[in-house]
Amino acid sequence: MILMWACFALLTLIAIAFVALPFLQKERVQTITHNANAELISIYEQRLVELQTDLDNQRIDLKNHNESVIELKRRLLNELSPEKSLNSKGNNRIFALTGAAFVIALTGVFYTFTGSEQQISAWHDAMDNLADYGERAVMQKGEPLSQNELQAFALALRTKLSQTGDDEVAWMLLGRVAMSLNEFDMAQQSFDKALRMNPDNMQVLISYSQVLLLEGSEANMTRAAGMLSKVLKVEPTNLDAISLLALIAYERKDWPQAKAAFEVLLASMQKNDTRYEMIAGRIADIEQQMQAEGSVLPVTTQSVINVTVKLTDELKQQQPENSILFVFAKAAQGSPMPLAVVKLKEYSFPMSVQLTDANAMVAGLNLSSAQDIVISARISKDESVMPSSGELEGHSDKLTRENVSDYTLTIDTLIP
Repeated sequence: MILMWACFALLTLIAIAFVALPFLQKERVQTITHNANAELISIYEQRLVELQTDLDNQRIDLKNHNESVIELKRRLLNELSPEKSLNSKGNNRIFALTGAAFVIALTGVFYTFTGSEQQISAWHDAMDNLADYGERAVMQKGEPLSQNELQAFALALRTKLSQTGDDEVAWMLLGRVAMSLNEFDMAQQSFDKALRMNPDNMQVLISYSQVLLLEGSEANMTRAAGMLSKVLKVEPTNLDAISLLALIAYERKDWPQAKAAFEVLLASMQKNDTRYEMIAGRIADIEQQMQAEGSVLPVTTQSVINVTVKLTDELKQQQPENSILFVFAKAAQGSPMPLAVVKLKEYSFPMSVQLTDANAMVAGLNLSSAQDIVISARISKDESVMPSSGELEGHSDKLTRENVSDYTLTIDTLIP
């Protein structure tokens, strides 16, 4: 800020000098003595006498005499001209001061109407309030950010990124702020930066999917679905990802998939939730669409798979304390949501569990609805099905569901 004002003052001084110096330089006029004009006039009169004498003595004719007199008068006028300039020049310092004052006034008026003082001040305020904006936007502390504060937050984040280099969290925040400002190109560019730094950032994948869905093209919907599937492979119960997949399925008129996803969301809500009635209404609308089009959920015979779970000797000492055993099946392709899940707090190896359509998380998305499946087992530290470091797991190869009634699965992998 100080440097800017110093440059501004320097440019103003240069402009003043450009205007004032020509006036000041005009004061350097040729000086003359007090009797200079009298001496010149005396010389002029003496020369006139000499010319008259030459004319009387016929040393020159009348024509040359007249021309010489004219030349003497012209020379006298030229030699007296410095005194005339001195008498008519006025006070040049007044002109210089007037010009300088005009330059200063013009500069002030011009900067007031076209300068960036307010923008620069707003930029400094944004940088000073960056931490506060972050807490209000991310931690939901205090009042929500207004539109102007969102713009200031975006400006501060861009400044921080230009000064400190790439920062995954800052790029993610900038993308979310850009979404709130409807700056979707900026949001996509920000999320691309964040994903290049960490391709497995689940929050960025979900937010990026929202931007792609807002754009609405089929290519972007397909890309968004791929991102959400990646999230659900790691976090099968992520409600944000499920809700976005439900919207994609609804837009594509994939009624069975949309209905199953919305039912998962509905099951996760209390009846007093403001969104409960909206989602219930959406499910009812989907059912009407399915009846009108004659589409129904896949109907197959009841599927039952007996799974025997074992643990390798090498991992017996690696079991987490107070752990929970999850045994589940997923479709080999398509939705990453589990088709059947069994959760056990008390267990010992080897042990047998039964996966059936009754273990489905939602109606219509069960073991019988998939042709090819993958069976998995995980010893988890907590009740979350999300994998984390230190947990143990095992997976089957791709299996054809109709050909499998019994399967032995070995837990043989320690998650790093």
